[in-house]
Amino acid sequence: MTMRNDPCWCGSGKKYKKCHEAFDRTLMDLKKKGCKVPTHKMIKSEEDMKWIREAAKVNNGALDLVQSKIKAGMTTNEIDKMVHDYTIEHGGIPACLGYEGFPKSCCTSINDQVCHGIPDDTVLEDGDIVNVDCTTIVNGHYADASRMFCIGKVSPAAKKLVDVTKECLEAGIAAVKPWGHLGDVGAAIQEIAHANGYSVVLDYCGHGVGNDFHEDPMVQHVGTRGTGIILAPGMVFTIEPMINEGVCSLFIDADNDWTSYTDDGKLSAQWEHTIAVHDDGVEIIAW
Repeated sequence: MTMRNDPCWCGSGKKYKKCHEAFDRTLMDLKKKGCKVPTHKMIKSEEDMKWIREAAKVNNGALDLVQSKIKAGMTTNEIDKMVHDYTIEHGGIPACLGYEGFPKSCCTSINDQVCHGIPDDTVLEDGDIVNVDCTTIVNGHYADASRMFCIGKVSPAAKKLVDVTKECLEAGIAAVKPWGHLGDVGAAIQEIAHANGYSVVLDYCGHGVGNDFHEDPMVQHVGTRGTGIILAPGMVFTIEPMINEGVCSLFIDADNDWTSYTDDGKLSAQWEHTIAVHDDGVEIIAW
């Protein structure tokens, strides 16, 4: 048990009574009311936040570079090389490379690929939509984001899916409130997706991030308002809805055990940001 004059558990160097004592009392009161509350392990210190932001600077820069260069005729391997080289040159480590055997530095998922597309010699064509997903490590800390890109002139249906998926992400972020509920995030996302006739992928979700690639809590993109874990200041996690034009079901490529495809062959889109919860609101760290 931490005593009031002990150093705070967060590592700030302050006395507990001057740091997280009131925070812990709030958590205890919420727990007594039946709420699910985060563990201390889910709460990032200021030192953690410093390095997560540094990782995000590199990650955002890599995606900015892709955004400025991506075009029809480019291979997904060329995208991967851009991400890899930029990340290394700016003092980062590509977290995807070697993660559980993943062979590349980013994921490139095209058209009916839901996620985890492996860069190769596939050439981007006019009309494609593609998600590029990057995670960067700096000083042992992680930032994670992905963006959709429309290649050349895409169909109105494809453009709508990309735009609505971004709207879903933005609604999910807007639903994050200090001391609110995680279920509000999924509820906001699914309402917009379903209103547009789309489905929400259930097999994958957002996640805590910062001190590791994947941490608690799991961030579902469907939900019920007023339910789920309490969103306490200091939490850092991704929101990354994958929205399908058709059914939500998918299958994984048997040849590489990574790439997911929609079951019905229709389009899928995804946007991802890393966000932090603060006392006064939300910070978008990686985008």
